[in-house]
Amino acid sequence: MNMAVNPDRFRGPAKVRSDGSTPTAILEQMNKAFESFKANTNKELEDLKAGKADVVQTEKVDRINSEVTDLQKALDETNATLAALRVGGGGTDTVAAEVAEHSKVFNSWFRKGDRAIDADLNELEVNAGLTTVSDPDGGFLVPEQVSGEIDRVVGTVSVMRDVSNVMQIEGNAYEKLINMGGTKSGWVDEKDERPETGGPTLQKIVVNLMELYANPAATQRMLDDARLDIAAWLADEVSVEFAEQEGAAYIKGNGVNKPRGILGYDTVANADYKWGKVGFIKSGKANGFLAPTAEDSPADALISTYFGLKQAYRNGASWLMSDATMEAARKFKNAEGDFIFALPTAAAELPTILNKPVRTDDNMDAVGAGKFPIAFGNFQRGYLIVDKFGVRVLRDPFSKKPYVHFYTTKRTGGGIVNFEAIKLLKIAA
Repeated sequence: MNMAVNPDRFRGPAKVRSDGSTPTAILEQMNKAFESFKANTNKELEDLKAGKADVVQTEKVDRINSEVTDLQKALDETNATLAALRVGGGGTDTVAAEVAEHSKVFNSWFRKGDRAIDADLNELEVNAGLTTVSDPDGGFLVPEQVSGEIDRVVGTVSVMRDVSNVMQIEGNAYEKLINMGGTKSGWVDEKDERPETGGPTLQKIVVNLMELYANPAATQRMLDDARLDIAAWLADEVSVEFAEQEGAAYIKGNGVNKPRGILGYDTVANADYKWGKVGFIKSGKANGFLAPTAEDSPADALISTYFGLKQAYRNGASWLMSDATMEAARKFKNAEGDFIFALPTAAAELPTILNKPVRTDDNMDAVGAGKFPIAFGNFQRGYLIVDKFGVRVLRDPFSKKPYVHFYTTKRTGGGIVNFEAIKLLKIAA
């Protein structure tokens, strides 16, 4: 499957979308659409309470709601591209001679596969600081600009990479001891005995590195073309595939040959929360959210989820849900009749629910019985993504002639490191 993306999209000026709209203009359109959405939603609710349900009015609300979602996507895409350019577009004015030489030799090897330069590449990788060991059987590390291009696209597509703690490691796993109980203590009088107190209970968290791969192919004639930008072609072929595979794993991965996602752990009702499981709050209805009545509101479940997270974690918390779920949540009101959803107040900001930012990822569950469509948490403290430095390429001109395959791998892993910092909303009565 060709998951290619045009790398030029991440290079030049990105202040204007393809339709000519600036981020500020998109935000202005969103505000107008959202005001219309709120007015028409209020009318729809008034009609329902009066027993005069109007299908046309409901369709109008849904149409405007979808328009707001599309505009939010456009704004998010523009802001993400600008952020990617800020992160990866600069660099120093002068590139180290070893790095430049490695890039030059890699380009030659990529096109021709000359075994005579393999030893040179091994030495250049070490001299350029890309690795500390030679690995002639495992291919070669791509130049920094290629790796950076891939990382920028991955960071733009994968929401979890943006909200989580990301760390580069040297070994094959990240290990951390968690203090579960702390050291015991007590109050005593000046002359009282001091009995021995219990020690802390420690539990080890391990996040293992897994291997992610792509295997693009090109003809030798294509590679011989001097006009082919090797860096752009390779990044274009593998970056989106990597991003989509990672994004799905960080949400739903089961930890078997892939990262373990936030929905890949055992869950428990938040009232009975225990370490090692993710606490959840119920929606109040077996197959969806509560219908708005004088006594109940669909917003009640989100409010309970909000307060289900300890105050210490709420300061940096955010919501995570699919676009479809966010469209539904846009209609929710609190007990005072105010919408709990709010548009961003500036072009570079995010929409909010209960004053906390909302991120959308369609890897999250859809609304359905027993599903977990919404997560709320401090993902920086709760979820860790670990990367092994570099992207490695193995050139294979033999398996499927006349094509030359480039078996491209990166090593990454992910998992929850603080179960207190993430809560889920479950569709259940």
